[in-house]
Amino acid sequence: MPQTTLTITTAGPGLYEFTDRVARFVNGAGAEEGLLTVFVRHTSCSLVIQENADPDVRRDLDAFFRRLVPPSNDPSMRWIVHRTEGPDDMPAHIKAALTAVSLSIPVTDGRLALGTWQGVYLFEHRDAPHRREIVLHLSG
Repeated sequence: MPQTTLTITTAGPGLYEFTDRVARFVNGAGAEEGLLTVFVRHTSCSLVIQENADPDVRRDLDAFFRRLVPPSNDPSMRWIVHRTEGPDDMPAHIKAALTAVSLSIPVTDGRLALGTWQGVYLFEHRDAPHRREIVLHLSG
């Protein structure tokens, strides 16, 4: 079964689309049908399938999660115990727990079976730049 690891460099919080890289992997695998597993090897970022037409959707989604889970130095978050890696770390773990660290995408007729406006994104939850590893595995 084909498998590869992608590296995505982030510049801070937000959604980073990598649909084209996933599609190239599937195309190169030559499989007509199968199931693609997309897995991120980190606990402070996540994966989402989201609209890729209007950038306002990504901005609003990022803003929503920032309001839902503010940094641990926010007065509403004083209950947080894990603070070793900075005020954005534990909130990043919470955001990752609320979303997903793996996705399953059907492959049909040799292509990702995504909808017209769907894209695959890494959702970075940390403030500092990171290099994130994403494993792609195609099963037949």
